[in-house]
Amino acid sequence: MGLFTAAFQLGSMSEVSEEDANIFMEEFEKLVEGIDGMGIFLHNSGIALPMFIPGFGVAWGFFSAWSTGFAFAAIVTLTPELAEIPPIAILYLSPFGIMELTAYSLATSRSFILIKKIVKKSNLTPSLKPTLIEIGIVVGLLLAGGFLEDYMIKLSMEEGLELPGF
Repeated sequence: MGLFTAAFQLGSMSEVSEEDANIFMEEFEKLVEGIDGMGIFLHNSGIALPMFIPGFGVAWGFFSAWSTGFAFAAIVTLTPELAEIPPIAILYLSPFGIMELTAYSLATSRSFILIKKIVKKSNLTPSLKPTLIEIGIVVGLLLAGGFLEDYMIKLSMEEGLELPGF
């Protein structure tokens, strides 16, 4: 969790020009247009499942964390009042953020464990069952988190708390 958080924080500290932020937001708005809980789940699963790939998953996990932080930096560029919110709060103070952080960390750590076993030329068969269990946990966390995030977005919109990009 700590390494994912650090990569996220580094991305959130990026300087994003207003032009780049506008381009990012246009793409982001296309991505989230009409998205629902299942869409959020599928998007997040598409990010998380490659994190299980031995070796590659670690790099993918850090890139995903950094790019999520960069996205926050782009949103802050266009919505300066959000600069008062610590980026880490997005991860640690929302229930779906904790669920996603846990899922991504679990997947990335399994990737590290598997690549370590491959490098040591250890038998991977005993790792199959724990890996499948962890994939199930990740899918469950992301499914619940996707629907919770969708619910919270819709609730905030009903309350008139327009979120950037939604």
